[in-house]
Amino acid sequence: MADQAMNAAQLNSIARAAINARAVKMCQQIYSNNVVPANTPTITVNPRNVGLVKGFWVKTVATISNGSAVQINLTDFGPANSLSQIQFNDLNNITRIQTPGWHLHFVNSEKARRPFGTAFVRTTGFDSPVDYGSNWGTQISAPSTIAAAGTGTVVMWYWVPLAYGDSDLRGAVYANVVNATMQLNLSFPGSNGVSVAVASGADSTLALYVGNAAGSVAAVTITNMLVTVYQVYMDQIPSDPKLGLLLPIIDLATIYELKQTVQTAVTAGQDFPYQYANFRDFLSTTAVYVNTGATGARGTGADINYWALQSANFTNIWKKEPALIALETRNYCGVDFPPGVYYFSTRERPISTNQYGNMQLILNPITAGAGAYQLIGVEDLALRQTLSMAGSLAAS
Repeated sequence: MADQAMNAAQLNSIARAAINARAVKMCQQIYSNNVVPANTPTITVNPRNVGLVKGFWVKTVATISNGSAVQINLTDFGPANSLSQIQFNDLNNITRIQTPGWHLHFVNSEKARRPFGTAFVRTTGFDSPVDYGSNWGTQISAPSTIAAAGTGTVVMWYWVPLAYGDSDLRGAVYANVVNATMQLNLSFPGSNGVSVAVASGADSTLALYVGNAAGSVAAVTITNMLVTVYQVYMDQIPSDPKLGLLLPIIDLATIYELKQTVQTAVTAGQDFPYQYANFRDFLSTTAVYVNTGATGARGTGADINYWALQSANFTNIWKKEPALIALETRNYCGVDFPPGVYYFSTRERPISTNQYGNMQLILNPITAGAGAYQLIGVEDLALRQTLSMAGSLAAS
C-alpha cells in the first residue's frame, strides 16, 4: 500500500509539473451584466466546461445612491462587503466555497502577504523619480463619503480560487465533461446579513457605509451593480501515448474549501470555542470579534484576554495574547488588519483534524456586551471522498 501511495504521489507530481510546463493558461470572460440587487439579490454564473479550472476573477462596480438626509461614510471593511456571499458548487454538487466577500478579500490578502489589489503610493513608499505607484486609482476604490442625495461608485475585485495556488493545483476542477454543470452564485448587499449602509451608532462590520449623523439610511441603495466574471483555466492538457491525459489525480480529488460561520452568545471571562470540522487540513482561520452590537464594537486587543488552539484533551497547542497575534500578522502580511480582525496562519503546519480530532480555537474575551458575536472564516483542504464522514460533535 505504501508503494502504491508513493507511486500515486509521484504520478500526481509528474502530471502537475507537465501541466504547469506545457498547458496553456487561459483567462476568458464568461459573464458581464448589470444587476439591480433589490430585484435580483443573487445571480448564478455557469462556468464553461473546459480545461482544468483554477478559479475566477470577479469584478463588481456598484452605483450607490444616498437617498437619505444624512451623509454616509465608508466603513473600515468598505468594498470588501460588495458581495454578501460567494458560493461555488462543483460538478458533483459539493459546495466548496460558501463565504462572504470580506473573508474572501482577507484570504486573498493573506496569500498575497499584502493588502489585495493595492499599490504603494510613490511619494511615501519609494524614492524613485519614475512615476511608479498607485496610478490605476479605480482598481479597488470607494468614495470615503457620499453626501445626502448624492451618488458614488464602488469598485471591487475578488479572486475566487478553486486551485490552492497558481502552480499548486490542489482543488482544481477538470471540467471537460458534458453531463454535469458547475455553479458560481454571487449575492449582493441587502442579503445574508450584509447591508449597503447602517445608521450612525450601529455595528458597521457587515456594511459598506455608515451614517455620519443620526438619521435613517434606509433610502441608501445600490441602484446598479455591473458584474464581470473571468474564468481562468489550463487548456491543451499534455498527454502520454500510454497513459492518456496527464491529470494530477490527487490534486483533482482534493477540495480547497472556504467557509464562514457566525457564533453568538459570547460571555466575558469564559472560554468560547470554535470547533474545527473533521477530516480536513486547515490552512488559515480569520476571526472577527465584535464585542457589542453598537458602534466601536471591534477593538485592538483591549477587549480580549487571549486566543488559544486547544486539542480534545484540553492541551493548549498555543495560547497567545492579542498583541502577539497582531505582531505575527504584521510580520507575515506587512500590515495590520482592521480592528477586531485576527488572522491565524497555519499554512506551514496545517491544523490536521485527520490526526487530531475535536480541535478548537478558543476566544476568551474581557468584554462581551449585549449582542456580542464572532465571525469565523476558515480555509482548508479535504479529500472529496471523506467529506461525507466529516461531521463534528458540538463543543458544549
